[in-house]
Order: sequence, then C-alpha cells, then structure tokens
Amino acid sequence: MESSAKPAGGRKGGVKKKAVSKSVKAGLQFPVGRIARFLKKGRYAQRYGGGAPVYLAAVLEYLAAEVLELAGNAARDNKKNRINPRHVLLAVRNDEELGKLLQGVTIASGGVLPNINPVLLPKKTAAAAASDSEKAKSKSPKKA
Repeated sequence: MESSAKPAGGRKGGVKKKAVSKSVKAGLQFPVGRIARFLKKGRYAQRYGGGAPVYLAAVLEYLAAEVLELAGNAARDNKKNRINPRHVLLAVRNDEELGKLLQGVTIASGGVLPNINPVLLPKKTAAAAASDSEKAKSKSPKKA
C-alpha cells in the first residue's frame, strides 16, 4: 500500500477557504440560510428552488427597512430618539400600502390613530363665523 498524506475521497489537503454565507453572497442582512431551513421545515412545498430563500429574505428585508424608516420619522416628529410601538403603529397606519398589508394586525401598545369625528366637534355659531370673515377681510393682501 502507498503511504501518502492525501485525505480519503480524493479531497486535496491544504489551506481551507473561509466560509462565505449565502446572505453575504446575496448582499443581504437577513439570514438566507435560516430562511431556507424554515422553508424546508415548514413543508410549504415538496421542493423549492435555490433562489426562493434569497428572494424571500430580500422581500422581508425591504419590508423591515421600510417600516423602520417610517417609524424613525414618526419618532423624530414626536421629538424622540427611540422607536417605540406607538411610532410603528403611526408609521404603518399613515402609509397607504403598509396599512393595507397590515390591515387586520394589532400592534401591542400601539394605541389608535388620532381621529375626532367632525360631528362631535363644536358647531360654529353665527357670531363666530361673522368675526372670522371680518378678520379675513381686514388682513392686508399679500404683495406680489
């Protein structure tokens, strides 16, 4: 028998390459490998393509970034440095497309959108309406 230092199975010995994750290859922050594992374990289909977890991770990452962007804006509007559930709710409900996507979702500790039905607001009296029109007339016209 030959006594060589070659490993079994025809593998070549030497320096191992550093592992590169699927997320890094796809240029994503969300874990592609973990999503692939969840797809397999969930038994959503008998088979799925290699690009499916990459696409799903990209979509989830986009949605998360969109919600965080809008929630950050809502937090800044309320003069806060930290996003809380209220800011997430305000962000989602004020955005038409996200509101439609998360229509039946309840966000814990989010509260509700500020909304007062116009019927419940105090009615303008004739005197108040007249004084408003006088104020509007008394103002000098804007210079062109």
